[in-house]
Amino acid sequence: MLQAAVTMVNRSGLTVSLDHISFEDVIRDADVSRSAAYRRWPYKDLFFSDLVKELARDATPPAIVKDEVELIKNVVAEHVDWLETHELRRSLVIELFRQAALLDFQTLYGSAAWRTYIAMQGMFMSLADGELRDQVQTTLAQSERARIARIARAWEQMARLFGYRLRPELGATFETMATLLSASLRGLIVMALSMPDLARHRTLASPFGAASKHEWSLAAMGLASIASAFLEPDPATEWDDERIASVRRALSKLAVPPE
Repeated sequence: MLQAAVTMVNRSGLTVSLDHISFEDVIRDADVSRSAAYRRWPYKDLFFSDLVKELARDATPPAIVKDEVELIKNVVAEHVDWLETHELRRSLVIELFRQAALLDFQTLYGSAAWRTYIAMQGMFMSLADGELRDQVQTTLAQSERARIARIARAWEQMARLFGYRLRPELGATFETMATLLSASLRGLIVMALSMPDLARHRTLASPFGAASKHEWSLAAMGLASIASAFLEPDPATEWDDERIASVRRALSKLAVPPE
């Protein structure tokens, strides 16, 4: 029987549902009258269809961790002289990669919104072909594109600030880079949910031109690998005293980009 059930699941896919949500409980918690609720949704299935679409709109995790801005400011403040030479600037960028990746990973790994997002992906795959599935797919895709665009803008801003550009031979965009960075982080988080050791794993190393040995998380290794493959110092950028001063001013005024 177990083998037969496994075969059935493999044939049709594992279903993720909202069966644990009671329409009557929602009415009670929302503090609305039953008559008003049933006028709006004469059938419970209509409510749950709207709920799935609402979840799809809200499920995508945030693009940028707000604490990341403060982290960038703090790292630069600790290494304020690292803007002076090419080697030290690269070390500063690598240190930002190391710390920001770990912060992003830990924030999403412990996020209830992230777990809802994973469940939404499973629920979408469980929906039968039809209008609801198409609407949920469209909504998820719109949310994803908006999130990737925000990540891409942030990376483009930071790359320009530190005098980096996309490697021209790749023919890529910052959206391409942001998509791969996001996919790498998500995949690692999904794996860590069942293999918690991955979240705690650290390697003492000095990769990618780091100034000294530090503990590197798997998230940091992944982010730095992708970023290093896509970015290189921009030969058109001249690092004189005026530019260094302007970069310091820009970093001191750094803020979270608007939604």
